Parts: sequence; C-alpha cells; structure tokens
Amino acid sequence: MQHFFEFVVNHWILVSIMAALVVALMIDGNLKAGPKVSYHEATALINRENALILDIRDKNDFKTGYIVDALNIPNSQLADQISALGNDKERPIIVVCKTGQTASIAAKLLKDKQFTRVYRLAGGMLEWKQNNLPVVTK
Repeated sequence: MQHFFEFVVNHWILVSIMAALVVALMIDGNLKAGPKVSYHEATALINRENALILDIRDKNDFKTGYIVDALNIPNSQLADQISALGNDKERPIIVVCKTGQTASIAAKLLKDKQFTRVYRLAGGMLEWKQNNLPVVTK
C-alpha cells in the first residue's frame, strides 16, 4: 500500500488523467443508456404518457412481484425479442431490473435500436417494493 501512495504522489498528473478518464467513461455510459427516473417520475410517465414498463428480470424474479402491465423480457433475451416492444419508437419505455444496475445495458440496447425515450427505474424493483408501491403477484 505504501508503494501505491508513493506512486500517486510521484505521478499525480498521470493519476489525475486516469481518474478523469474513468469519470468521463462512466458519464458517457450513463448518457448512452438514458436517464434514471425515480418511482414518482415513473408513475407520472405511466399515467400521463402511457409509458411501457419493460421488466428485464428473469421469469422467477418477475413472478415474485411486478409493476402492473409490465412486459417481462429477460435481459438475456431482449436482443432477440425487441419486436415485442412494438413499432412506436417515441413511446416512453421504463426499463426495470432488480436493483437498478443492469437496466443500463438494456436501455443502451434500446437506444441503439432507435427507441428515443428510454428511462431506467432508479433503485429497480427493490426500491419500488420498499416504498410499498403496488405490485402484481401470481
């Protein structure tokens, strides 16, 4: 650990450039995936603009509880089933995963397929359930 700190002190310019590049890559990845929305914003998009809820969790997780009218396409199958989203590329799509982390991968895929209004649910289903919002269970 002492060598690490010595390296940082001796090469602070290189370390600063590296840190800036890492931050830039993280920001770029988030911009390409679309913005995160809170459960308040998601509810508004659903109610006002008929947003499609795309739940990318696997089938077993989906069965434990999902947002009303959510479409379940597991992340591993999304590229093959993109046609299930329909042809309206302007309709808002809210991508939902378990914790809000893997939604960015699916959101980027949708953006690459020319869907223009793609959002990610911040905190995923975990936060949705923690706030006692309605879920469907079978």
